[in-house]
Amino acid sequence: MEASRRGFLKTGFGALAAIALPSGAVQLMGAGEAFAADATTLKATHGSGLCNLGIFLAKERKLAEAENVNLEFVVAPTTTDVVTLFGAGIVDVSVIPYSNFLTLVDQGAPVKIVAGAGVQGCVLVAAEGITDAAGLKGKSIGTFQADTLEVMPYDYLVKAGLSFADVDVKYFNTSPELAAAFIAGAIDAVCHIEPYATQCLTERAGSSVLSDGNDLYGAGYSDCVLAAATPLIESNRDAVKALIKAMMTAQSQAEADVAAALEQTVGTYYKTSIEALTLAQSRQPIMIDQRLNTQFFKDRSVSMQSMGYVKNLVPDDAVDWTLLEEVIAENADLYAGLTLKSA
Repeated sequence: MEASRRGFLKTGFGALAAIALPSGAVQLMGAGEAFAADATTLKATHGSGLCNLGIFLAKERKLAEAENVNLEFVVAPTTTDVVTLFGAGIVDVSVIPYSNFLTLVDQGAPVKIVAGAGVQGCVLVAAEGITDAAGLKGKSIGTFQADTLEVMPYDYLVKAGLSFADVDVKYFNTSPELAAAFIAGAIDAVCHIEPYATQCLTERAGSSVLSDGNDLYGAGYSDCVLAAATPLIESNRDAVKALIKAMMTAQSQAEADVAAALEQTVGTYYKTSIEALTLAQSRQPIMIDQRLNTQFFKDRSVSMQSMGYVKNLVPDDAVDWTLLEEVIAENADLYAGLTLKSA
């Protein structure tokens, strides 16, 4: 259930394509097929949290087809596999935790953040009797490696004058596995994404929230972003813009009727009850325009450097808002109707 942190750090970008994935677990293509003749079909990977709701709705409702773009998911069993597929150039785009994106850029992957996906929703939940950072000393914390869900407890402890040396960090592979470990009492605390954080909170008696990220970063902090391969941006800019518009439309639709959005995705994408999903969604909404988080990404790269995951701070050109800004300018009415946005 645990992964080797040192092993992860030894995996450079050049070795990503050689990582063996479970047989039959993912739909794979040859690396050159991501940019096949039919450039209007975008291959995408995604995670399992509510930060992916925008791209799930774009796929299920075929929201990019009006722009002659088809979205095709390449399903990966773990977060690590999502990063591997995207970093190796096997897929075109990905909704990915900003932290994993930072590791790819540091390893030389030709990828850029082009829009946001979901904000907030990272929650540090502790078992009964643990009420603050000091209470975590000597206790176990479950999370994912090099993930936003590892960065947040790191920042939480540092703010309190502690470090990962004061706790026992345990790494897991999938969201259901991580939640199950906390609910079963195998770990003392968990940093999880919605809707699993709410599941942890409600299914383990006496547990409580130590941080929801807002106390550390402020409202609207990023969890996941939409990233695209640089060759795709250069060769088919309109296709990337079509996906951004589709996800912006998904945000608009979800803000207008969140119940319908959750009903359409529960079960298929979210392995939890509709009641838990509804409660969780308010804690992690869709936000495609995340230009306000530009400095946040830079600050978190400092954390990632301190944790030993990256050698360099994120360069300015790793974040490219120009496609998003073009979509906004070309769809003023759509953008004006959004509740959550930077401007």
